[in-house]
Amino acid sequence: MNNSNYRGVVVPMVTPVTQDGRLDTEAVQRIIDFFAQNRVSPLLMGTTGEGNSVSQADGQLFVETAVKAADGRILIYAGLTGNCFAEQVRQAEVYTALGADVIVATLPTYYALTPEQMYEYYKTLADCITGPLMLYNILATTHMSIPVDVIRKLADHPNIVGLKDSERDLERMAQCIEITKTHDDFAYFCGWAAQSAHSLELGGNGIVPSTGNFVPEMFRQLFDATVAGDRTTANRLQDETNEIAKIYQKDRTLGQSLTALKVMMQTKGLCEPWMLMPLTRLSAEEEQAIVDKVEALLS
Repeated sequence: MNNSNYRGVVVPMVTPVTQDGRLDTEAVQRIIDFFAQNRVSPLLMGTTGEGNSVSQADGQLFVETAVKAADGRILIYAGLTGNCFAEQVRQAEVYTALGADVIVATLPTYYALTPEQMYEYYKTLADCITGPLMLYNILATTHMSIPVDVIRKLADHPNIVGLKDSERDLERMAQCIEITKTHDDFAYFCGWAAQSAHSLELGGNGIVPSTGNFVPEMFRQLFDATVAGDRTTANRLQDETNEIAKIYQKDRTLGQSLTALKVMMQTKGLCEPWMLMPLTRLSAEEEQAIVDKVEALLS
């Protein structure tokens, strides 16, 4: 690994809400404390956190609540979404002022962008904001892929500190990790949870697993084992976490899997499985089936 300040396990945290769609600040405090105890950081308002559905006011409250609950124990990564550039800059500055450590931004998604437009978007955003910026590539939701050549060029920017890449492409992963070997202050975070151990073995700085909402301790152990060169333990944990992920992901859309993940978290008293529109809860029968699988797993 290079000497980047950014490494370890960053969990794309769910956004806990009440039945009427308001941010559940008590649940935020519980989850952040759960993460801090297991030495993992949150990414607020990423894909798992329904980022595009969170209002500006709740986004600010979310960051403020998370920063206070973390109390300096872990870094806070705050996600930027939306298509209005001026509003994104304003939100980034508010999040930084509230104590967020890193701003993480996906591509604006309404228009198909050229590589040149992608570069200009991130360069201009990095020029305009105070806090460090991390690129977030996720083809599954933006329907665009930031080319490796664009990432390599952006890695030269003094305010761009890394890449969170959720694209399922092993060759691309290796190419992006190579960029970190020539850019000592640019980190690579793998957002493809099933390849967490592999990405770290290649030299990646960190992992961003959504299943870490439920078992953060297992991903922390996976990270520590890989860094220590204990591939046997890392691969065992990779297989075990892959099986846990199937409980909420198998045969579901991405949106359905997120409410299923909240059902799993409810079994630990962390949050309730309410969702922000347009996503909705699963049926009572589906929720009970998930609870049954969790109980079988834990027994």
